Amino acid sequence: MTLAILNVDWQTLVDAIALGAIYALMAVGIGLVFGVLRLVNFAYGQLVMAGAFALALASEWGWPGWAGIVLCFAAVLVLSLLMERVVFRPLRGHSPAVMLVATFAVAFLLQSIALVWFGPLGKIASSLTYLNRPVAVGGVDIRKITIVAIVVAAVCLIALTLLLERTTVGLHMRAASMDFQTARLLGVRANRVIGLAVLLSGVLAAVVAVMLTVQTPLVTPDFALRDTIIVLAGVVLGGLNRPIPATLGGFTIGFTSGILGGALPTNQSQYLPSFLFAAVILVLLVRPGGLFARRSATERV
Repeated sequence: MTLAILNVDWQTLVDAIALGAIYALMAVGIGLVFGVLRLVNFAYGQLVMAGAFALALASEWGWPGWAGIVLCFAAVLVLSLLMERVVFRPLRGHSPAVMLVATFAVAFLLQSIALVWFGPLGKIASSLTYLNRPVAVGGVDIRKITIVAIVVAAVCLIALTLLLERTTVGLHMRAASMDFQTARLLGVRANRVIGLAVLLSGVLAAVVAVMLTVQTPLVTPDFALRDTIIVLAGVVLGGLNRPIPATLGGFTIGFTSGILGGALPTNQSQYLPSFLFAAVILVLLVRPGGLFARRSATERV
């Protein structure tokens, strides 16, 4: 029925699910840092961009796909740890506004470096383009990257949930998200918890970089910038208070973006962000705390 009303085929539906899964990973990565530091990291998209350029360089150098993925993870994780050590840790005791401005500065710095280093035209990451080839599933041609994105996102989200719910370090992260000062008094190591949150966020950013690069091989300095803005809106839409609402918000806005992108005529696809953000405003007017957040929820991670 949905397909008939929106004139969307099964390929578009599955692609929308895959995009929602990727956006869910981005939402979790942003939510982890927010849960511990109460900070929305606006430089998250630039971490994804750095990983994408690492894949493009590996492709340019003739490296195999697996080596490019390793380089992507290494670049993103090093930048994440540097960001935590050089920016987040020294400014931890300052107001949230100061840290927020710092993330803006880091984002524009990384984007400017990429612009100077690689130029406005960017580079092509072609080593993983074979994942864009279709495979027949139930009589429907589905791109390999679509299947990979859904499976990888599910595995990452399950693993992260188990880490937060079943391990000691996960318990420490959840305690720190509820009351950081009290958690420190009870023996939780602040540097360890924050470092791990930033590291996990970087791992998810690297995964997203691989997924988005396969779908969009042209890597430019503004790579993933639009996606990050949409995901931030999705995180707010779902609710920043806990990871599940944030994840659902990211998936919802990604899935909706994919469906509308397939349903709208090509000459009207430029209006897609307007539809999305108008819908976000309408939802927040009804539920300011988020569409999926509990009204009494206080835990953030």
